[in-house]
Formats: sequence, C-alpha cells, structure tokens
Amino acid sequence: MTHSHIRILQVAAPGQSVNGASTASSESASFKRFLELPWSIYNSKDHPQWVPPLQVSVEDSLHTVKNPFYKRADIQLFLAVKNGRDVGRIAAIENRGHNEFHEDRTGFYGYFEAIDDQAVADALFGAAEDWLKNRGLQAMMGPMNPSTNHECGLLVRGQSQHPTLMTTWNPKYYETLHESAGLKGVKDTVAYAIKTDMATGLPPRVIEYAERIRKNSRLTFRSLDVKNYDRDVEICFEIYNSAWEKNWGFFPMTRDEFMHLAKDMKFLLDPDFAFIAEKDGKPAGFMLALPDYNHIFKRIPNGKLFPTGFLKLLIGKRLLKSVRVLTLGVKPEFRGGGIFALFTYESFLRARRRGIIGGEASWILEDNEAMNKPWRDLGAPLYRRWRFYQRSWS
Repeated sequence: MTHSHIRILQVAAPGQSVNGASTASSESASFKRFLELPWSIYNSKDHPQWVPPLQVSVEDSLHTVKNPFYKRADIQLFLAVKNGRDVGRIAAIENRGHNEFHEDRTGFYGYFEAIDDQAVADALFGAAEDWLKNRGLQAMMGPMNPSTNHECGLLVRGQSQHPTLMTTWNPKYYETLHESAGLKGVKDTVAYAIKTDMATGLPPRVIEYAERIRKNSRLTFRSLDVKNYDRDVEICFEIYNSAWEKNWGFFPMTRDEFMHLAKDMKFLLDPDFAFIAEKDGKPAGFMLALPDYNHIFKRIPNGKLFPTGFLKLLIGKRLLKSVRVLTLGVKPEFRGGGIFALFTYESFLRARRRGIIGGEASWILEDNEAMNKPWRDLGAPLYRRWRFYQRSWS
C-alpha cells in the first residue's frame, strides 16, 4: 500500500499466521521494526519525559496466541516507510468483546507513533480504516493499546509532567496529527496529582466526614493476601465486572484476560496498595495502586530486561516512593454513603504510614463526578488529560 511517496507495510503480530503458515523469520524481522519504531522517533534531548516501554510488555500485549484478549479480537499491524526510513506505525483492531457488549460495529486503532508529518499520519489512519471497513465496521476509535482495559488514550494535556506507570505519553503534535486527519474527540479521562502531605493538611470537615463514614459504614479494609493471591484475584475479578458495567468504553474482561493481567502485575504489586473493602464479610470494592516503576524503566533506555534491566528493576523496586492509583471499583449495591471518599482517605493513610511522598490517580472519566469529587475535596489538582478520538464512515 502506498500514499504518495510513503509505503505502508503490513506486519504480522507475534503468533499470527501469514497465508496459513507460521510466522517466518522475515515477518519476525518486520515485527522487530514495528516494536522498536518509538526509539527512532524519541530521544532524551527532545523528549526528556518519554519513558521507554519494556519491549517484553509491548510484545505480550500484541501476542495473538499467548494473550487471551485475542480470543475475542483480531489485529493488523502497519508500518510506514518514507525514503527508506521507518517513520510511523499503527494497529487496526476488531474487538468483538467490545462490540458484542455494546451492540455496535466500532473498530479501533492503537500503538500509534509517527514523526511530525501529516502525510505519514494520514497514510497510517487510512490503512487502519481500510482494514476495519473491509471487516464491516462502521467507525474507528482510539488510541487503544489494545483496549480500554489496557493502556489507552492520547495525552492532550500534561506533556511536561512525568508519565506514570502504564499511562501513555506522546508529543503535543500528535493532537494536531489526529485532528487534521479528521478524527474528533469523543471522551476525555483525567489524572490528579497526589501529595501525601495533603492528608495532614486536609480541611477538618473532610477528616471528620471520612472518620464518621468509617465508624458508621461497617466497612473494613484488608490488604490483598499474596499467599492466597489467586483467591483474592477472583474476588477482584467479580468486583471489576460489576463495578464498571455502566462506564463509558467499558466491556467485561473474561476470566482468562483478568488472570493474565493479574499474573503480569504480581511481581510489581505492593499488597498495602492493593486492598479490598468488605462489609459484614462480603466484598464491596477494591483499589489497586502500583509503585511507579516508570522511574526505573527510564533507566533502562533500550527497553530490554536483559542483561542489566532486570537487575535495575530488582534494586530500584525497594526505593520507589510514589504510586499510581490504577483502579477503584465498588459494587453497585454498596455505593453511596461516601464509600469512594473513604477509599481515597484510606489510601492517604496507608501512603503516609509507608513513607510514600506522592502519586497519581488516573484514568478517571471526565464526567464521572462520583470519582472526581473525592480527589478534588482532598486538594489534588487535575494535571493530565487524555482524549479518545473517533472517525466514522457510515
């Protein structure tokens, strides 16, 4: 496929067959170019905030055999080449799990990276759109890497801030590339910056409110039990699919998908920041925060764990003093009565006991007032924003 002087190459994802045969070495070489494309766009001088991703994590997210996400989805990777140089990439994704849940025909794009060249971006979006059209889909939305249950969204505010663990970062010009290609913003998610000293400086009314809820709610919090990890992950899985059911963009993960993510996170986990709320012995909700390993990943410039990256990870793990709140969910029957406020207050208390100095709460839907209000009340400023874009053709 060509777009003027730009060539668009189809690339086989890991585990994907090509013309009915196993992926050959030439296709593996093409995937390596797709995987390593960001390193040809970003550099520490022009993009000091960029954190090189772990290549093993990106490959896992794209592996069509090992990753259970692809039992309900198909993907096609594209690479843009201009004047003999790799200058951009994109993935087109048909997420049948999403479309069955929402009863629509939306396609998705993700893993977008490109130089500051509108023709390159147009060619990539065009390739993804053509692939999705040929599968009978009616619109293209993203970025999804590869879904809303994974890394997603285009950063449109906060490029100068440190990007926290498992959040996307991109240069400001990506926003122009999207909008000039005719993609329209359809939803934003936001992030709040957290300083644990806020807990000691909270207005007395906030502390009194949280303590009153604590006494009257019969809620108790317990850390995730690593010795009974599978049992507690099952509890979190049950809460996850009931708590987010009505959220924009949500579609339920299968048990295999949830367990796959949980397995990947086990090494990164700090049990004090993965805790479950129970009421009269029944699971009511859970919060998951992870230490911000991006501070370590930034010291692994090639994105490879071996030979030295894994050692940096082991040594640095004990020194991390910031976290990212990834997930906070409460079953519908337990909502109300200030339970979200109590969760956020509990997280402050735990962070203070552990000597954590700061962190981030994200991705929160911009119009989810039940989740935004507790962070505002705690004095956390909104400081980063991501946008989902869409282009329709029918």
